Amino acid sequence: MPFILHLLISYGYLAVFIGCLLEGETILILAGFAAHHGHLSVPLTLLVAVTGATLGDQLFYWLGRYKGPALLARLPVLARRAERVAASLKRYDGLVVMGVRFVYGLRIAGPIAIGAMHMPPRRFAFFNLLGAMLWAPLVGAVGYLFGSALDALIGDVERIELIGTVLIIGIAVLIALVRRWKRWRAAVH
Repeated sequence: MPFILHLLISYGYLAVFIGCLLEGETILILAGFAAHHGHLSVPLTLLVAVTGATLGDQLFYWLGRYKGPALLARLPVLARRAERVAASLKRYDGLVVMGVRFVYGLRIAGPIAIGAMHMPPRRFAFFNLLGAMLWAPLVGAVGYLFGSALDALIGDVERIELIGTVLIIGIAVLIALVRRWKRWRAAVH
């Protein structure tokens, strides 16, 4: 069992909250997988994920609002990502706020850039919550549905494993018999 999945099962909703407070996708996919197997409740997992994701992005927004320019000056990778967000923000601010959480690499840089551009806090909070309410069920569903596929795959793997084991043993026995036969034949001649 992967370490993160073990933590998720051991610490449940706290792990979902902390994971979604930060980057989120991996922990939420695994939470969906755990929910599929009955370790977590789907509605509660989604509620915790939305809460963690919303609060995390709000923290990054406020960090950007107060320390954004200095932070972007010190972190060139973050600055390059923030430039992508800033270009779109002027035209599609609400859609950008909702969408940055879906784009790899912009989950943290996006809210920082948006905060640095001084988008009104209430407007950011509204679209941030809407984005989290879309993101959590979509990403969580990947893990939940993957749980069904993995269950089916495990059954197939067990059958393939059995067939593979029988074949390997059969080939090993055949090789041993051929070698023995060759030695016997060499000894007779």
